[in-house]
This record gives sequence, C-alpha cells and structure tokens, in this order.
Amino acid sequence: MGDDSEWMKLPIDQKCEHKLWKARLNGYEEALKLFQKIDDEKSPEWSKYLGLIKKFVTDSNAVAQLKGLEAALAYVENAHVAGKTTGEVASGVVNKVFNQPKARAKELGEDICLMYIEIEKGEAIQEELLKGLDNKNPKIIVACIETLRKALSEFGSKIISLKPIIKVLPKLFESREKAVRDEAKLLAVEIYRWIRDALRPPLQNINSVQLKELEEEWIKVSSAAPKQTRFLRSQQELKAKFEQQQGLGGDADGGDDDEEEAVPQVDAYELLEAVEILSKLPKDFYEKIEAKKWQERKEALEAVELLVKNPKLESGDYADLVKALKKVVGKDTNVMLVALAAKCLAGLATGLRKKFGQYAGHVVPTILEKFKEKKPQVVQALQEAIDAIFLTTTLQNISEDILAVMDNKNPTIKQQTSLFIARSFRHCTPSTLPKSLLKPFCAALLKHINDSAPEVRDAGFEALGTALKVAGEKAVNPFLADVDKLKLDRIKECAEKVELVYGKKPGGAAEKKEGKPVAGKTAALPGSTGDKETKDAAAKPGPLKKASAVKAGAPPKKGKPATAAGTGGAGAKGKKGPETKEIFESELSIEVCEEKAAAVLPASCIQQLDSGNWKERLACMEEFQKAVELMERNEMPCQALVRMLAKKPGWKETNFQVMQMKLHIVALIAQKGNFSKTSAQVVLDGLVDKVGDVKCGTNAKEAMTAIAEACQLPWTAEQLVAMAFSQKNPKNQSETLNWLANAIKEFGFSGLNVKAFISNVKTALAATNPAVRTSAITLLGVMYLYVGPSLRMFFEDEKPALLSQIDAEFEKMQGQTAPAPTRGISRHSVGGVDDGEEEEQEEVGNDVVDLLPRTDIGDKITAELVSKIGDKNWKIRKEGLDEVTSIINEAKFIQPNIGELPAALKGRLNDSNKILVQQTLSILQQLATAMGPNIKQYVKNLGIPVITVLGDSKNNVRAAALATVNAWAEQTGMKEWLEGEDLSEELKKENPFLRQELLGWLAEKLPALRSVPSDLLLCVPHLYSCLEDRNGDVRKKAQDALPFFMMHLGFEKMAKATGKLKPTSKDQVLAMLEKAKANMPAKPAPPAKASSRVAGGAAPAKFQPASAYADDLGSNTMESKPDLKKAKAGGLSSKTKVVQGKKVPSKPNLKEDDDKSGPIFIIVPNGKEQRMKEEKALKVLKWNFTTPRDEYIEQLKTQMSTCVAKWLQDEMFHADFQHHNKALTVMIEHLESEKDGVISCLDLILKWLTLRFFDTNTSVLMKALEYLKLLFNLLSQEEYHLTENEASSFIPYLILKVGEPKDVIRKDVRAILNRMCFIYPASKMFPFIMEGTKSKNSKQRAECLEELGCLVESYGMNVCQPTPGKALKEMATHIGDRDNTVRNAALNTIVTVYNVHGDQVFKLIGNLSEKDMSMLEERIKRSAKRPSSAPVRQAEEKPQRTQSISTNASMMRKGQAEDMSSKLNQNRNLGSHSETTHTVPREFQLDLDEIENDNGTVRCEMPALVQHKLDDIFEPVLIPEPKIRAVSPHFDDMHSNTASTINFVISQVASGDINTSIQALTQIDEVLKQEDKAEAMSGHIDQFLIATFMQLRLIYNTHMADEKLDKDEIVRLYSCIIGSMITLFQIESLAREASTGVLKDLMHGLITLMLDSRVEDLEEGEQVIRSVNLLVVKVLEKSDQTNILSALLVLLQDSLLATANLEVAPKFSELVMKCLWRMVRLLPETINSINLDRILLDIHIFMKVFPKEKLKQCKSEFPIRTLKTLLHTLCKLKGPKILDHLTMIDNKNESELEAHLCRVMKHSMDQTGKADKDTEKGASRIEEKASKAKVNDILAEIFKKIGSKENTKEGLAELYEYKKKYSDADIEPFLKNSSQFFQSYVERGLRLIETEREGKGRIATSTGISPQMEGTCVPASTHTVSSSIGNTNGEEVGPSVYLERLKILRQRCGLDNAKEDRPPLTSLLSKPTLPTVASSTDMLHSKLSQLRESREQYQHLDLDSNQTHSSGIGTTLASPSSAAANIDDLKKRLERIKSSRK
Repeated sequence: MGDDSEWMKLPIDQKCEHKLWKARLNGYEEALKLFQKIDDEKSPEWSKYLGLIKKFVTDSNAVAQLKGLEAALAYVENAHVAGKTTGEVASGVVNKVFNQPKARAKELGEDICLMYIEIEKGEAIQEELLKGLDNKNPKIIVACIETLRKALSEFGSKIISLKPIIKVLPKLFESREKAVRDEAKLLAVEIYRWIRDALRPPLQNINSVQLKELEEEWIKVSSAAPKQTRFLRSQQELKAKFEQQQGLGGDADGGDDDEEEAVPQVDAYELLEAVEILSKLPKDFYEKIEAKKWQERKEALEAVELLVKNPKLESGDYADLVKALKKVVGKDTNVMLVALAAKCLAGLATGLRKKFGQYAGHVVPTILEKFKEKKPQVVQALQEAIDAIFLTTTLQNISEDILAVMDNKNPTIKQQTSLFIARSFRHCTPSTLPKSLLKPFCAALLKHINDSAPEVRDAGFEALGTALKVAGEKAVNPFLADVDKLKLDRIKECAEKVELVYGKKPGGAAEKKEGKPVAGKTAALPGSTGDKETKDAAAKPGPLKKASAVKAGAPPKKGKPATAAGTGGAGAKGKKGPETKEIFESELSIEVCEEKAAAVLPASCIQQLDSGNWKERLACMEEFQKAVELMERNEMPCQALVRMLAKKPGWKETNFQVMQMKLHIVALIAQKGNFSKTSAQVVLDGLVDKVGDVKCGTNAKEAMTAIAEACQLPWTAEQLVAMAFSQKNPKNQSETLNWLANAIKEFGFSGLNVKAFISNVKTALAATNPAVRTSAITLLGVMYLYVGPSLRMFFEDEKPALLSQIDAEFEKMQGQTAPAPTRGISRHSVGGVDDGEEEEQEEVGNDVVDLLPRTDIGDKITAELVSKIGDKNWKIRKEGLDEVTSIINEAKFIQPNIGELPAALKGRLNDSNKILVQQTLSILQQLATAMGPNIKQYVKNLGIPVITVLGDSKNNVRAAALATVNAWAEQTGMKEWLEGEDLSEELKKENPFLRQELLGWLAEKLPALRSVPSDLLLCVPHLYSCLEDRNGDVRKKAQDALPFFMMHLGFEKMAKATGKLKPTSKDQVLAMLEKAKANMPAKPAPPAKASSRVAGGAAPAKFQPASAYADDLGSNTMESKPDLKKAKAGGLSSKTKVVQGKKVPSKPNLKEDDDKSGPIFIIVPNGKEQRMKEEKALKVLKWNFTTPRDEYIEQLKTQMSTCVAKWLQDEMFHADFQHHNKALTVMIEHLESEKDGVISCLDLILKWLTLRFFDTNTSVLMKALEYLKLLFNLLSQEEYHLTENEASSFIPYLILKVGEPKDVIRKDVRAILNRMCFIYPASKMFPFIMEGTKSKNSKQRAECLEELGCLVESYGMNVCQPTPGKALKEMATHIGDRDNTVRNAALNTIVTVYNVHGDQVFKLIGNLSEKDMSMLEERIKRSAKRPSSAPVRQAEEKPQRTQSISTNASMMRKGQAEDMSSKLNQNRNLGSHSETTHTVPREFQLDLDEIENDNGTVRCEMPALVQHKLDDIFEPVLIPEPKIRAVSPHFDDMHSNTASTINFVISQVASGDINTSIQALTQIDEVLKQEDKAEAMSGHIDQFLIATFMQLRLIYNTHMADEKLDKDEIVRLYSCIIGSMITLFQIESLAREASTGVLKDLMHGLITLMLDSRVEDLEEGEQVIRSVNLLVVKVLEKSDQTNILSALLVLLQDSLLATANLEVAPKFSELVMKCLWRMVRLLPETINSINLDRILLDIHIFMKVFPKEKLKQCKSEFPIRTLKTLLHTLCKLKGPKILDHLTMIDNKNESELEAHLCRVMKHSMDQTGKADKDTEKGASRIEEKASKAKVNDILAEIFKKIGSKENTKEGLAELYEYKKKYSDADIEPFLKNSSQFFQSYVERGLRLIETEREGKGRIATSTGISPQMEGTCVPASTHTVSSSIGNTNGEEVGPSVYLERLKILRQRCGLDNAKEDRPPLTSLLSKPTLPTVASSTDMLHSKLSQLRESREQYQHLDLDSNQTHSSGIGTTLASPSSAAANIDDLKKRLERIKSSRK
C-alpha cells in the first residue's frame, strides 16, 4: 500500500493522468464530484482539464473508463470551455467507447455526444459520427447510427442537418452486417418522421425488398408532426414553452403554433446531389441538332432528355443549349421533336430551378406561340415545359410575354395561355399577385370571356376564378365592374372549384383563406417544388410599389383575414363602391326640378329668380341661401336647386353681387347635400366661366373645391380643365390651372389621370398668354412633388427656354415634401379610403412611367448590327456600340423587346479593350433608363455580368460598373438581383476588387429592403470567407455588410452557416457575428397607417419617443405624405424607400410662441455616457460612413428626441435647408445661455453637424462653421475636453470640408481645426488629419499637409503619431504628388519639421526618389537663406510677449507656399529634439495658448499665507507649507481610486481661476501625503506635472502681468504648487514616473520662476525662491536619473540656442549647467541606474548641434567645461566600457563624441600604474615623453587647467606629478603674475596632494568644480564645495585631511582674508561679473538656507565633518560669518542683491 499513499497526495488532475489505473479511477471519481460542485461555468478550474478529457474517455482500463466517461459527461454539461474539446473527445468516443462490450459505456458515449450537441457543437459531432460510419468495426457503425438517430429524434431536423446523413443511407443499406442494416432502417424511419416524402427520391435506388420494408414502416409513422424535445443552450425560451405545454397537456393552439416552428419543410431537391451534364453532352450535339435529317436531330434530343432526367443539375452556362432547344420548339417542322425538345426544357427547368430563371424570358414566348399545335401530346409537353419554367421565375418577369400573346388570333393559343395563367395563379399568393399585375391580366382575360370560341371563354373564366380565389374579391372586383351578372356568377363558381397549391381547404371562404398565404403544408407538387417559391413570396412583397400590399407581405396573424391583402381593394371601393349610386343620378326635367325646388324654397324666392331688377334678384339669393343653410342633407334636392340657379339669367348674371351669392350657394349645396356628378355638370361650365372674374373668381374657386370634395377631385378636375381649354378666355385658363395646382395640394394626387392633364398642360405651355404659361409651370411644380423626376420626360421636346423654366420650377420643389391631403377624406371612413389613397399615392410615380409612349426598337437591332458588335476589329465593335447608343438616344423610351442585343452586349462586358467595356456599361445604364422597370427580365443575363465587371482592376471601369448596377437596381428593385445563385457565385470568385465592390453595394442596398429572397443565404459562406480575406479592404467591407445580412437572415441562420468553417475561422466569425448582432439595424418598418399618421409624426411609429407623442397630437395633425420624389431619386425603386418619405415632418402648424420658450437642450443625467456605452457595445450603429444613410439619420433623430426640444428637432431634420439655417441661428442664440445643455448633448450636436457637411447648400455650411467656431471657443473657455467618441465621429467629417473649393470655407475649417487643439490633444488630432491626406481631393490633401506642418510647428515633434518616423514617411510620399499645391504643401511641411528638428528629418523620412529628394533639399536651402526675422516662439522665456501663439499661428497659415517657407524658417532654432524624449501623453499640452491668454476673471478670497519676518533670519528656516484645506467633497471618490476623478482634479490644476487651481492642488497634496492613497496617483504623474508647469507658465505670462490681481494670491498659488510638488518628489516611486519631456518643461518652468525678478519684488518672494531651490534639489535627486539628465541636456541645448534672442538666457543656461554639475556630483552613486546609451545619445546630439568650435565661441566657457566634466566623470566611472554604450547613435561621425571619449580613455590608460587613478575622474595625464622644449607649453596648459573651474583638481594633480618628475622645473614665472590668493591656493593644493599620497589617504574628491572656483562672482553668495568627502573606496580618512581642508575653507570664507568684496578669480573666467546669478553650483539652494547652514557649520566645526559635507547641500558664505556677524550687514547685502536683480 506504500504506493497508494503516494498517489493519494497528488492533486486531482495529476491523479487522472497517473500510470496506475486505481489512481486514475480515484482521480475520475473526485473529478466527477468536483465538476458537479463548481457552480460558475466560467471558473478557471475547468481550463485545467481541457487537455485531459480525451484521456478520460479513452482510458485503457475498462473500469476506469466508465468513471472517466461519467466525469467527462459532467464536464461537457457544466464547463463553458467544453466546446473546445469536441473534436478530440468525439473521435475518442467513436473509436474507443463505441467498441466496448459494456452497454453502459456505449450509453455514456452517446450521452456525451448528445450533450455536445446541446452545447451547440452539433456539426462537429455529426462530422465525427459520419466518419465513424466508415469504420471497419460494425459495432462502431451501429453505435454511430444509433447516436445519430437519437440526436435527430430529440433535437429535430433543424439542428441535425439531414443532407449528409441521407447521402450515406443507401451505402448503409448495402452493408453485409444485418445489425447495421436494421439500424439504418430505424434511422430512415426517424428521418421519414421529420421530412416525409422528401426522403423517397434519394432512396429510390436501394434494394426493392428493403424499400418495401421501409414503405411498410413508413405507413405506421404517426401523421402528427414531430416536435423537438431537447433543446440547445441557446433555445432556452423554446424549452420553457415546450415544458409549459407539456404541463398543460399540450394546449391545442399552442401546439399549432409550435408546429410551424418545429417542422421546417424539407425539400427533396435540397437533399439531392447536383449532377453536371454540360460536359456529358455528345460532342457533336450542336451539329446534330441543326442536321437536315430528323432522325439525327432526334438522337441529339434523346441524349439531352436522358441527361436532364437527373432531378438536380449543376449550375452552369446553359444559354447555348437552351437556344438550341428553343429553336427546335419554335421552328422544327417535326411535331414529335417539338414535344421532345419541350420535355428537355421541362427537365432543365426542373433540375436547375431558380437558376433556369434567366433563360425563361427567351423561351416563354416561343412556347406560347407554339400552342397553335393541335396534337395532344405536343400540347401536353408544352404545358409541362411552361409550367416547369414558370416555377423558375416569377409571374412579374414573364407577364409582358404572356400579355403579348393574349391578343393572338389563334383561339388555341388564347385558350392555352389562359389555362397557363390559371395554373400560374394557383402558385401565387395575394402578395405575389399585386394589383399592378392583376390589372393587365384581368383586362386581357375579360376580352377572352367575351370571345367567340367557347374553349377560350372557359379558360378565361377559370383564370379569373383562380385570380379571385387567390387575391380575394376585394382586390379583383374593381376590375370586374363592367361584367354582367351571369358571367360574374360563372367566375365565382370557378373560384369555388379552384384548389390552390398553398392552402388546406378547397373552396370555402376566400377571405378566410387569404389570412394564410404562408407556406403551404401540402406538398401538392412532386417534391414540393413550389414550396420555396411561396415562402419567398410570402416573405417578400415582390416588386410592389404600394404600401398596403406590403402589409399583406408579412404573414398576417392567425384567424384574422389580411384586410389589406387585396391590394388596391379598399381604395377602389371607397371611390367606386358604395358611392357610385350617389355620384351619378338620372337627369331631371326642368318641370320636375321646379316642383322639387318649390317644395323647399319660399315662393317669393322662385318668382324673383329671373326678375329684371337686380335688387330683387339679390333678395331672392339671400332667401335661397337661408333656406339652403337650414335644410337637412337628405331633404336637399341638389340637382333641382342648381338647375334653378342656372335658370335664366343663370351664369350670365350681370350684377356681381348677385353672382357672388349664387356661387356661394352652389358651394353650400355641394357641401351640405348629396351632390352628384349630374348636378355638377349643370354648374361646372358656369364656374369655369367665372373663375377668371376679378370679383367672383374666389367664390367660383370655393364652389369648385366644394364640388371636388363631393364628386372626387379626379373627375372634377378633368371636367374643369377640359372646359377651360375648350373656350378661349386665357384668364379663365390660367385661374383654372392655379385652382388645380392648389387643389392637388389639398386633395392629394390619388386617382388623377396624369396623361389627360399632361396634354392640357402642353397646350397651356404653348399658349401665347404668359399668365397661362406661368400657371401651367406652377401646376407642373406641384405635380412634380407627387410624381417625381419622371414627370420631366414628357416635356423633353419643349423649347429650351421653356424647359429651363420648368427645370427651375422643379429645382424649387426639390427637397420639399408633398403636403398631407386635408380634403377629400371627410366623407369616407378614414381607414378604408386612406389605405387606398396611400397606396395609389405611391403608385403615381410608376404610373407616369407606364404612360410614356415607348418605341419598339426590336427591328433596328439587326443581325448585321449584332455581328458588328462582335467583330474581331475593335473599331468595328466600337461602331456597333455607337449605333446602339444612337438608337437608344433617338427612341428615348423603349419597349422591352430588344432582340439579340443582350447577348451581344454581354460579350462586350469582358472585351479586352477597356474603353469598349466602359462604353458598353454606359449603354446598359442608358438602357435601364430607357426601358424602365421592364429591364427586370434582363437582370440575370445582363445585370449579373455587369457585377462581374466590378472585379476589374481599373478603378474607372469599376466605378462605371457600379453606376450601371445602381441605375438598373433603381428600375428593377433588389429582388431580381438577390434571387437565385448568381450573386453568390459572383461573391465566390476570389477577386478582391469584385468582393469589396459587391459587398459595399450590398451593404448600401440591403438596409433599405423590407424583405429579401431566401437565396441571400447562399452568399453567407462566401461572406465568411471574405471576412478572412487576405485583402484588408475586403475584410472591412465584409464586416460592414455583416449586420445587414443578419438583419434579414437572423443571427440563428448566420451562426448555423458557420458550421462548415475551420474551427479557428469559426470562432473568429462567431465573434464578429456577436459584434454585428449588437450592431444590427432594425428592418425598415412598413409605412405608417393612417391612424398613426394623425397621431404620430412622420417617423414610423416605433421611432416615436413617448414624450413626443403628446406634443404631436397638438401640433402635427397634418403630416407629410411620403416623399415620392425622394424615393425615386434615392437610387432605389420607390418600394424600398417608402419609409423614407415618412421621415420628413411637414411644417408643424403650432402657435409659434408658446412652444419655443423652454430650453432647447434638455440635460439628461448621464445621457452622453449612456450613448457612448451603447455605441461601444455596438447596440447602435457606429457613426462611421462615407455618406450618411437613412438609418444613421433615423438613429440620431431617435437619440436626440430625449434631449432636444421637439420644435428644434423638427427644424433640424426638415427636408428644406432653410429650416436648418433657422435651427443653427437658434443654436447660436442659445449657445451662451445653455452651456451645460450644449455640453451634455455635444456628441449629438457634432453628429448633426457632420450631416450638414454632406449638404450641398453653401449657406447652411457657412452657418454651421460659424456655429462651430463659437462652440469651440465656448468649450475651451469651459476647459472642456472632447471625448474620443465625440472626436472620432466629428473630426474626419470636418476634415473632408478642408477640401472645399471655396476659399472662405477652407479658411473657416482651418480656423476651427486650430481651435480644436484647445479641447482635444494635438497628438490625437494628428492621425485624423493624416488620414485626410489620403483623400482623392487634392485641395484637401494640400490643406491637411499644411495643417500638419502647423501642428508640428506649434507643438513640436511629439504630435507626430504613431511615431515621427512613420508620420514623416507618410508626408514625404506627397512630395511626388501630381498636384502642384499638394507638392508644395508637403515640401513646406517637411521644411517646418526640418526647422524644428534639424537633419534628423532625412533619417526619419527614409528613402525618397532622387527627384523628390532634390526638390526637398532645394526647398530647405531656400528656406535657410531667408533671415530668421520673426522672434522664436518660445513662450516660456519671453515674458513681455503680448501676442498669443494662436494669433501668430494663424498669421502663419498664409496658404501660399512661398510665404510658408520663409515663415517656417522662424522655427529654425527651436531644437525641440524629440528623439530622446519619449513621447509623452500630454493631455494638457494643447491649452498653452489658451491659458497664457486667459485672464481668468474670477478672483476669490484666499486663506492667507504664513508670514515670515526677515529678522528671524538666523532661526533655522522651514520650508513654507501651504495651509492644508479641507479636502473638497468630490475628492472622496479617491477611495475608489477612479482614474477619472484624478484626471478631473488634475485638469483643474491648470485652471485659469486661481481658486480652482489651489483647491485642486490641495486635494492632490492631501492624497500624496497619505501613504495608502498616494499610489492612486501612479500613472498620472506626467499629467499632473504638465498641469503644474502650465499653471506656472500661466502665472508667469498672465497673472503676474495682471495689475488688478492681488499679488498675495499669486504667492499663495506658488506656495501650493511648490508644496505639492515637494510632497510628490519625496515619494521616490512616483517621482521616477516623470518622463524626460515633462521634466524638461518642469525644470524650464522652475528656473524661469527663479529668475523672475517680479517674484523677488513680492514681499514673500524670497520665501518662494527659497522653496523653489529646495524643490529643484528634490527633483534632481529623486527623479529617474536618466530622464532628468537627459532633460537637462536638452534644456541646455535649447537655452543655448535661444541665447542669441533672449536676454534672460545667459542666466538661464547657467542655472541649467549648475543643475548638471549637481547631477555630475551624484553620478558615482547613480551611475548604475542610468541608461548610459540614452545619455550618450543626448550628448551626441548636443555636440552635433554645438561642435567644440561653436561652444568655444560662446561668451561663457561654462558650457564646454560642463560637457567635458560630464564626459570625464562618465569615463572615470565606466572606464573603457563607456565605448560600448554608443549603440543608440546611428551615425557616430556626426559629432565629436566618440573621438573625445577615445582621447580621454587614452590619457587615462597611458598613466603609469603608480599614478593614483582614483584621484581624478578621467583626468588627462601628461605623457612621460614630453620633451624639455615643451615644458613651458605643458606648464601653461597645467595652469590653465588649475585656473579653469572644472579641471582645477586635475591641474593641481598634474602639477604635482610634473614637479615630482622634473624637480628642477621652474613654476615661479607662472605664479608671479597671479594674485596672492591664487599662489597660496596652489601651494596648499600641492601640499594637500602630498599628504594624501604619503599618508595613503586616498580621497575621492568631487569632480567638477575646484574649491577655488567656488569663490563667488557676486559678493552676496559664495558657495563651498559640497561633495561627499566619505571615501568611495570605503577607507578611513585621516584627520589631517580635514584640517587641511578646513584651512582652505576658513581662508576662502574670509576668515584669513580681510578683503571681502573682491570677486576672486573672476579674471580667470574671462567674463564680467554676473550681477544676479551666483556662479557656483549650488545657487539652487536658497540664499537664506545657505546662510543658515554656513552659520551652523562654523558653530559646530568640531562635529564630524562628514555630516556637514555629505549633506549634499552647499554652504554659502560671503562675509565674515562667525556667530558675531553683523545682522545689519546681512540685511544690507540682501537689499543689494535685490536691487541688482532688478
């Protein structure tokens, strides 16, 4: 058992892998328990077992394997990662479990497989099980079949795909093993349960005995539809529903519902394998089919017949075969062959199904014509053929051909055609048989039922009966209005008998039937061929152009008949049905009229009607009017009354008052009575006569309107216009037209006979009277609103002058919407008529197109022309194409008959000559316009080849193809394109161009469709392969299209389609699908119905925000009609765009003032954040498009509805641009007053403005830009920062506008881009602008490049993203641009960078072509010649600068290239040096200009600073701490460490308001002081420091200059800043986070502050400067040493460059150098933590900018000494290894660095071993070989060293060595000239060295500054050395050293030297005294702290001197500083310093 105990201790997962089976068994048991215990399906535990599960199931020990299987089952059930194991585990189960003898093992194996299916891994499992069927072991095969059967039985055929199983079934039936055969039989029975007879064809070839057995089994299968009983994880709702039903005992209704879901109709066709037959045709087929002998022809046909018997054919190019068969059918004299060819065609159509659709148009006319044959077998064959062909296409597509034969003289043809129509109708549903099709068919069939031949009549009745049954009486009755009752009964009788293909009940209630037009459950056709067809049909409204038909398209809810199904029924009934009786009545004789009138009118009235006295007539009219007013509607004899009015004098009445009354009475009668058309005819003539009358005209028009309401506008208008033009009075004509124009607006356009009006309008246009012409043009304008651009087609041949007037009128109407009708609906029930109207409304546009006279050009397309087009010589081909163009141009509108042209043009689409391809494309475009919607029939054989052209490599050819496809789609709608496999075949081709264009096109078209053919699913696999295409553009387009595919197909189908992908691809695609699911737009809603129109605004109801509903009821009772014109012009047929029309609200008739008082932007708390979250989660569309599609506008509108005032939103989304202008004006007015509102809706406002950028109207654009300027000014005042979301959805669109042709717009956009930099980091703007340089618009490219130059110039190289190198390479590509301005802009930009960055530019740009490089060099030379006139823009160092950078910058944007280069030169000296400074995220860098100019007006009271008295100067000085204020409340968030809170507080640090800034600083200080919270600042250090030095700069430039400001406040702010920074720099971990660039700017700010004379004048100024000193020391010590050293070097370089221009620089550079000296002194401790490579690179760059020669020319020699000291120190510390650290320097020859280092190294190496290497760091030694002759030179060199500041020690050591070597050397002459002090110093120095060397006391003295050098340059402050005297080697240091040292100190401090005021050694410095800046290193310590320390030093000299010196703080003394020193004296000195500072 010893072994046991060992494995017992192992963790579970290791046990499971143990070699002992017991251990494994135990492991599996524990694993099982563990798996059942883990609740969280995402627990990390699961992942441990990923690799083990396979071993669980394949364990070699049977006992362990059983347990392993149980554990595996638990794992699969519970683990979220289980899916990853599917393949390996399933194959393990199949191969290692199914062959086990134990039944339990097999059971568990099956359960595991089923569980995998449940977790959505069905495809993988099915694949493994099918593989298992090929196994040799029959046990395994049986188990696999059984598992498949169980899976099918439980999950159903939706989840288990049957096709691959059915494919292998026959093979299983052939197995030798009985067990396999039996199991196969059970499986076949199970499959039969699900798909019924569809299983028969695939199994027809198995053994007959087996088939018989199967048939017996099948009969037993219950007829109830099977249901899914086990559900996938994603089907949980279904599961719940199922369980609930089980509970209820299967509620019948629910069951019924479920049934539809559970049983997908399976089509046998789908289960078959396609056979390829084209290659199997006999080789000589085409010769034989033309042979003279009929036997040969018969052979050929029989071969084909044999091939087409295959039930499913592979798609291919069957055009030639079809052509050959068609020829036989049409022309062959042998009727037997005709029948045979027809059979072949039928076979082809059945085998190819939809793929045959493209040939249907060619064949149908031939077959119909051939029905003239009488022989029954021929007729039957033809019938079969045409029926099969019908199923491959749609009735719509072949309707033209059918209608064409309907008028044939041959009765047999007529009869068979009618019968064919009847059969075809049976396959239709109300939605696929719309009014537009019924109308022509019914008209033709009505002729047939009146035909002389009885068989034709019968066939006609049958067809009409079928139509009645399918479409319902409501739809068909209007067309049967004139049929007599007998015939009508006959039609109805036929309707009763008809059995539809789709539907269970024969006969019966037709209306009820309509309720279920959805997929039929009876497979009436063999293999239910039509099934798929119907589903399509029900799902998509076909090419309808009408609203209500679309409503029928969605399957209506159960039980309710689809009221609207009958397409135009409602409307027609409304007009012709119930009211027909009222509108016409029989004419009454005058006597009857008088009688009737006498009954209702006073007698006196009737007598006076024709009185000669006008007054009596007037009185009579008044009575007449009263009587009419009091009458009831039913009592009023309208006709009698109007006839009385017409009685003499009637309409010839001369008195205008009487006439006015008369006309008014006519109007009253029409309104109040049942006014018929008969009555109207009595008065209309008179009205027309008076309409032009000045006094009576208005009354006449009122009467006309009233009559139009009573008798319908179409009839009234037609009568009136005809009457007006039958008489001569032009005034009447023009007024009638004016009335009509107005009436159309009031009544709407429905029902108007366009054609009749057009002829009258043409007459009017030709009138001589200008008023008539004007009225006609106005009327056309109104009609244009309803009809759209197609109206112009009728007037193409008018005179140009007139045409231009018409165009101008149309132009005015563009963008306007047709108003909603306000009249003409009062009488009818609102619902009924409105539907009708709406639908007619939309039909108008197409009706008009149908009215156009079309020319038949078929005869012009001659064989000669076709052969020309196919000629070998391209010139002849071109001639042919030119001819076609001219034929189409002449004809303008053509009939669809174009003979052989399609085939000829198709050949030209792949012409090798691209010019001809383009010409062909433009012909096809022309063809589409000329043929109109009839072009549909050519989509398959001409449209699809155009799509192939989208794959052309030439851009312009692709563009032409796309334009052509769009032109076609506009005419045909999308259904034709999406049907069949053609599109998916195109997408399958692996051509990146084709794929991206096609996907782009689909992404544009799909969103607008309400439904699509199911064939779209065929494109999905190819779409997935596009998602992983090598080409990035293809991938992007595929991702863009994904949501729109999903919108139509649903997530489920799309996810299922991923099953065939490789596992890696599948996961990727599924992730994309999930993403797209969130991004999926809603399908366009069907047009809103009338009721919603009244209530609900223009958007479809679902877009109505609740709040808007109430307002709408009040304001928008009238809403716009669909904007038809837009729908037509929008590039899609109007059906798809119906929705769009609804979007534009008409002008709300509200009481203007009441509504507009409130705020325009409503603040929704967290609204913006919520919107961002939604966009991130892809719940809404990401704002990213090339042109804004409707769904974007809709989405924005919805988002705005909650936070923008309703009336403003109406203006913003109005169709008319003037409303946009109004909206912008309002927004500008409210900008200041509603700041918070604007900010809370900013994202939406910016998005709306991007939409305006796509408008063509300049005034809107200008207004938008004006608003943007004001908006960005406001935002920068508010210190708002754009979020990423706002920026990315706005900036790219703004940049588009930089390329506008108008100068003024470009200027504005540039100004806005400029301002944006204040509220969005320039470094983030950069990539957007960079993107803009890729535009096709050259102006845009040039402007963007210029903008980039300005950015680099203003913000340095750090703005270049992602890296300066990449950015510059990108810019440099434009030097070779073909546009001159772009080239210039690119050159200027790079010159700008050169000026900022020097020669590095060439390195960053990389390789340029010679030509480009020479252009660039030339330009750089040119720019260098120009004198740098403008001062360098270095804000920080120029306090007197008043002009802000931004104005400077805008001056620089002059645009002319020449001008630029001179200006750019200003930046020449700004060595911004970004190579070494790692790019810093400078969130605030952008506010510089703003802050510097921000004279923040808010001034607040501040807590007072701690007061210090100078008298207490001898007390130890404390650093002033800012008073700590209470932490402001909103900083409590710190506990949650939210970065956003910190960001917010930091942003306030840089605030222009002193109070805000102080408060923020205090809060940060508070955080930093608490150890537990300080970490929260990590990651924000740079940000904080940037904010701080910006605040320093702000104080320096703005606050200090502000006279009004209380200076105490400034001091308080200073103390806060310095206090919090000191706190920060005490925390080392945080201090180290500061990056180089930030440290550089920080040091710059601090040093500038120390040198600010204005600060010293403040009473607390001293204190401030002292604190700054302390802070600087902290910064130097605590920051990352590499970063600070690098920063100081860069700063020194910059300050030396700027020395020439700025007077403050000498002092500035000096202080920078002192900081460097201090760093040098720290080097021994820090050398190991420093990145030497980077420092040496900095030094290299420094030496490149300042070679030694240049440095030596400096007024001061400090720089060169500083550099040497630094290098010597580094050499000494690193030795020869220093040369290994030059890795970062690309070209070492550019500077002297390497040479210098080698020199130094050589010197130190040449020293003899005795020489003490530690004495000096990197000191140069004298070479031993120095000859006597050179002695003087050597000594001079040595003394020069001693006199120099850095090398003084080195010099003394050399002198000592020299004296030892040449003891006779005479150094006297050198000492004689020097001062007493120098002589004694040298002597003492030599003595010190001697004692050191002899006493072996080796001291590591500090490098750098000699003690003597540390004498002062200014009497006020002399500093001693502050090096650590502790020996670096760690040896004891003897006291003698310190004594010696002390002596020197005493002497230097004046204790041995009475002359205190003499500035020692200045003479050696060859430089005048600096009055304000002490020359020693430690100037940085505040003067007072130095006084204090020196005092302490001398009081406690006997203390351990280490303590004093190593403190690292230099002591400062300038006078006898004993304890007795005179305080007055000190005070005097201070005064003196101050005055000298000033």
